[in-house]
Amino acid sequence: MSCSFLRWRLSSSTPPKLRDSMSCSIFLKLDFQLRLHAFSGLRCLSSFQSSGKFDLTDLTHPHTWYPLARRKKRNIFLHVGPTNSGKTHNALKCLESSSSGVYCGPLRLLAWEVAQRLNKANVPCNLITGQEREDIDGARHSSVTVEMADVTSEYQCAVVDEIQMVGCRTRGFSFTRALLGISADELHLCGDPAAVPLVQRIIEVTGDVIKVQYYERLSPLTPLKFPLGSFSNIRNGDCIVTFSRREIYKLKKVESGGKHLCSVVYGSLPPETRTKQAKMFNDESSKFDILVASDAIGMGLNLNISRIIFSTLKKFDGQYTRELTVPEIKQIAGRAGRYGSKFSSGEVTCIDAEDLPLLHSSLESSSPLLERAGLFPTFDLLSLYSRLHSRMGFHGILEQFLEKAKLSPDYFIADCEEMLKVAAVVDELPLGLYDKYLFCISPVDMNDDIAAQGLTQFAENYAKKGVVRLREIFTPGTLEVPKSHNALKELESVHKVLDLYVWLSFRMEDSFPDREVASSQKAICSLLIEEFLERLGWQRQAKGNYQHNSLLLQQRIQSSMLHKYFPQIKVEST
Repeated sequence: MSCSFLRWRLSSSTPPKLRDSMSCSIFLKLDFQLRLHAFSGLRCLSSFQSSGKFDLTDLTHPHTWYPLARRKKRNIFLHVGPTNSGKTHNALKCLESSSSGVYCGPLRLLAWEVAQRLNKANVPCNLITGQEREDIDGARHSSVTVEMADVTSEYQCAVVDEIQMVGCRTRGFSFTRALLGISADELHLCGDPAAVPLVQRIIEVTGDVIKVQYYERLSPLTPLKFPLGSFSNIRNGDCIVTFSRREIYKLKKVESGGKHLCSVVYGSLPPETRTKQAKMFNDESSKFDILVASDAIGMGLNLNISRIIFSTLKKFDGQYTRELTVPEIKQIAGRAGRYGSKFSSGEVTCIDAEDLPLLHSSLESSSPLLERAGLFPTFDLLSLYSRLHSRMGFHGILEQFLEKAKLSPDYFIADCEEMLKVAAVVDELPLGLYDKYLFCISPVDMNDDIAAQGLTQFAENYAKKGVVRLREIFTPGTLEVPKSHNALKELESVHKVLDLYVWLSFRMEDSFPDREVASSQKAICSLLIEEFLERLGWQRQAKGNYQHNSLLLQQRIQSSMLHKYFPQIKVEST
């Protein structure tokens, strides 16, 4: 593959736009209702000002932003316990038996999993994430990523998973919004016991009734007293955990002895690829019997892991290298010995003996209590504030608003570093405030050069023409199986750009009309990445198997409806 995603070529036979009117209407309904709800919240906010005016930067009463939820006296059930304790399972049983409901998860993988579970149980369930809409006839249940939670509808039952993420510095505000805003007779919250006192304080002002149910782990987890030592001690069902992409591929050297093949899971892999790698690892008939992974395994994948092996207990968190926290260690270690899997008990250790004391002390400790939940202003607050500062760009408005924001002790303003980076880009373009806001909240990784370049080109083309076509952005080239780790990283970035296009298409369908093409190309990227990962193992085993897999990939691409659109995509053998 050539040096950047700009070297693509789409076939001249690109199909005409196929509109998914039902999916679009769902999003537009959500968007319109959320904005109406925000103005209702502003009217409530004004009542706290003795002067008869309201301070737009006063965020001290966020529960008043959700009038529909405040009309109910919700019954809140807080299910808390360690990983693999059955807390989410019990909450989902309540959701299955309800007449209407919603599941809100932190990951698309979890939303997919719950939607499949409910549909399999003959409970029609829609799937709604930032990048997918799957509508099921007659469905009165939905499985969504937490950012897509609808606070303008009423439900009999709602489940919010991993509620401790209210404390996440970047995404916590979405969990706070779900906690305060979902209008349900029953609201089930699942997560770490560390969230209990904070949730109780937040709910105290709403008038809701809350009940806490504590769970114990269903299967034993044993911290070993000795390190792994040599890689010759690796055995089937092991998962080696590290915290950088480079180290993950270094650790695949455990395959070199010829006894094992490794599946790989880390955050920047496409969700579809992560799922495929997990399935290969879980499949007893597969030869992929070892998993090498990042902390991406902490949630969202059901894995049959016998033993977790930490290669290190330090990680770079985007700012500095630090030791893992107690909750991080417990979340990852708890993935060993999943109840009901072929490994009924789990073990955990480290590669290096010097890490064992921290591992043992963390597993014996309680997670520190959460002190504050994330909060972020609605678009309408920012819009009204901008009218008072009409000469400022969106970057300045956002920065100044957040500096002046007034909060109660239970909240913090979410880290919006990524949004500010995007704001600096879109402020240079002739775009309206709402368009700038949409680009700023889009799922773009501005630390990824290709992804950042993709967003910039999307925004520039939208500002110039009002319509962004993929064929105008991707110049002639070919997609092929990566031949190096750098090429793999580039293909992962390409997937991010396509993901971004799909996300924008659900919010500006007329302006981003090639959703079907972008989704198809995403699928091709995932296939090519999967092929690269499988080749790494098969090359060390047998050339014949490796070539066989190449032929299988060609057949998978050629047999799909995508091939007529992208006949130039090729797979090269080496």
